[in-house]
Amino acid sequence: MNLHEYQGKEILAGYGVRIQRGKVAQTPAEAVEVAKQLTEETGTSWYVVKAQVHAGGRGKGGGVKLAKGIDKVEEVADSIIGMQLVTPQTSAEGKTVHQVLIAEDVYYPGESETSEFYMSVLLNRSTGRNMIMYSTEGGMDIETVAEETPHLIFTEEIDPKVGLTGFQARKVAFNLGLSGAAFKDMTKFVTALYRAYEGADASLFEINPVLKTSDDKILAVDAKVTIDDNALYRHQDIAAMRDTREEDATEVEAGEAGLNFVKLDGNVGCMVNGAGLAMATMDIIKMAGGNPANFLDVGGTADAARVEQAFRIILRDENVKAILVNIFGGIVRCDRVAQGVVDAYKNMGNINVPIIVRLQGTNAEEAKKLIDESGLEVHSAIALQEAADLVQELV
Repeated sequence: MNLHEYQGKEILAGYGVRIQRGKVAQTPAEAVEVAKQLTEETGTSWYVVKAQVHAGGRGKGGGVKLAKGIDKVEEVADSIIGMQLVTPQTSAEGKTVHQVLIAEDVYYPGESETSEFYMSVLLNRSTGRNMIMYSTEGGMDIETVAEETPHLIFTEEIDPKVGLTGFQARKVAFNLGLSGAAFKDMTKFVTALYRAYEGADASLFEINPVLKTSDDKILAVDAKVTIDDNALYRHQDIAAMRDTREEDATEVEAGEAGLNFVKLDGNVGCMVNGAGLAMATMDIIKMAGGNPANFLDVGGTADAARVEQAFRIILRDENVKAILVNIFGGIVRCDRVAQGVVDAYKNMGNINVPIIVRLQGTNAEEAKKLIDESGLEVHSAIALQEAADLVQELV
């Protein structure tokens, strides 16, 4: 589950990470009131107005602007709220901005220069260990840094038996070229950031930039946070932060129906029970010359109601030219699934794309017979390759 910047910063602050302070506003008028409160709490007189959407690169799309005074806040907020924000991480139509974060100005003058760093905490899947990835090149696309100057990216892997150690936090500060008060503050920042990552059961904490202020304080100016969905039952407060407006409406509906669904850009709809079988199904569709339009795992209880709901969700995609149903009958009998497919087909009555049903396992032969004798435009198969060949022929 992705979080907005202001939500990620709330979590960080709860674990002792210093953040760029701010408050969220839904309207331009509310933005002015929020700015007044922020001035009272922080003394800031300039305000950074940031669009709150689940996408990076907001500044490039005009979603981050500076209001140089309280009298400019409403105008700037009004120019962002309601806009279709297009960034390198959104689709061509972009995302609608429903709210903005009014944040304090932290680039104030002082005795030393400000510096921006990049820092993230994530799982290194090749080693099975968490790691801190960081760079002196903050405020830039980390992908560009990795491509053009890979020597400026550092990593620190965390031994799960002992966790993040003091010398590792100091090593991060040293590699970033810090000294004195900034060095000490960075070691505290890194320690608190990793504590937040573990405590929130996150799969990603990305701070870009981490700022060294002109008075040598270290703070998070941005926060991109992804929480492991499987751990949300332990964090009801974080689960309540979910903003379904930022998610694909079809995926939200599928989740409410108990279906694991991810929309893709292909032309062959997939309905499968089991994540591994679903991935294998997508592979063989690709090998047969088609392109999967979705990942859809109906789970182990593929009854008629769930099958019908899955059909309805798949058919909302106008690009779907065929549907491949691939069920392995272990816990659930194939003939029951076949009956569910037939019932769903009759109930919906408007399925105008070919359907290929491949059932294997318990009562697979009975299931094939049931579909063949249904009189419906449903093509049955037993072997997976046979089903894939049918997809290629029909699409």
